[in-house]
Amino acid sequence: MTRSGFVAIIGRPNVGKSTLLNQVIGTKVSITSASPNTTRAAVRGILTQDEVQVIFVDTPGIHRPKTTLGARLNETARSAADDVDVILAVIEAGKAIGPGDRNVLTTMLENAKHAKGPQPCVVVNKIDRTSRDVTAVQLLAAHEAVRDIAAELQLSEVADRVEFFPVSAKTGEGTEALVSFVRSLMPESPYLFDADEVSDVPEAAWVAELVREQLVRKTKQELPHSIHTRVVEFEWPHITVEILVERDSQKGMVIGKGGQLLKDVGIAARRQLPEGCFLELKVRVEPGWQRRDDILDRFGY
Repeated sequence: MTRSGFVAIIGRPNVGKSTLLNQVIGTKVSITSASPNTTRAAVRGILTQDEVQVIFVDTPGIHRPKTTLGARLNETARSAADDVDVILAVIEAGKAIGPGDRNVLTTMLENAKHAKGPQPCVVVNKIDRTSRDVTAVQLLAAHEAVRDIAAELQLSEVADRVEFFPVSAKTGEGTEALVSFVRSLMPESPYLFDADEVSDVPEAAWVAELVREQLVRKTKQELPHSIHTRVVEFEWPHITVEILVERDSQKGMVIGKGGQLLKDVGIAARRQLPEGCFLELKVRVEPGWQRRDDILDRFGY
């Protein structure tokens, strides 16, 4: 009998959710960068081993939104934690547990409040950046935070079920124990995806995400939130990706002096695509798109 189920990965921005997903799947299925809110959709990574299929759902970072887009990303993250078998709430080993982390832990506890609800887990990530003593202190702090929040919510019985895992999503340390535990919780079910699939992201969407990843990395903190990418033509080997920004000044920043930045983005993205691909990048201004419901609806946020 096969077993299959869903695992939601939640956390504030930049705690390493996408890196964790890529690590447990064993290949890149979600883009990553040092900029907050790089992930904008629920990205599913599929791990199938020994008659067990686990669908890990990477989510946008839960944060204090400043735009309509930000509010929609929070909604996407929280809804992804509904109706799953396991919730992984990710925090960092080397940073104090702040209001953002407590918000994430609250989401985990509230979604796991029913006896037959998902298994709640706290994943303390980035242990490669700290000492064992610091990690141990953070695990204790996480345990206390879960207890405090659960008491406030009158969910102490849920806190009793929470499991804790120290990991490094970057190096893979601790992830084997985490995956083994998650696999043991999957319910009896036929496979929900083909056994050889590793992601449900459509190819066109994946190409657009690769371009956005490089743009976010190269523009760093200047533009990430103002950029949206989408494939407007896909006739192999020719792929055209449209890059949308909010202002004319941002268009110049994306193109770069003499078109160099846009050229570098295309080269970096093309390296991750099959040989022979011709990738064309176009930049267009869509004023205030992050705050416009009609545009966000059209983009699928």
